[in-house]
Amino acid sequence: MEINFEYHDVHSSQRLESYATEKLKGLSNRYQFMVDSDVYFKKENSSDPEKGKVAGIRINVPNDRLFAEANAKEFQHSINEALKALEHQLAKYKSKLKNY
Repeated sequence: MEINFEYHDVHSSQRLESYATEKLKGLSNRYQFMVDSDVYFKKENSSDPEKGKVAGIRINVPNDRLFAEANAKEFQHSINEALKALEHQLAKYKSKLKNY
């Protein structure tokens, strides 16, 4: 599975890329129908000290795209939250495939 990374107002980071890649590979092992994914990192001005680092993940699956975004204090937490939402979406998508 191909993974593309994009940064907005953030310097590129090999550590973030390898963390996200590891997590996405775990998902792709469970859901083999995943085609590719795009991961976005951006900083947001926020008055809340527990927010400000946003990670968005878009996964392409046959005939559809799944997307989740999370905002947290650290990018790793944002990635984890976005992946939780995507895992729910992937499970739902997989159950639809079984019904047809």
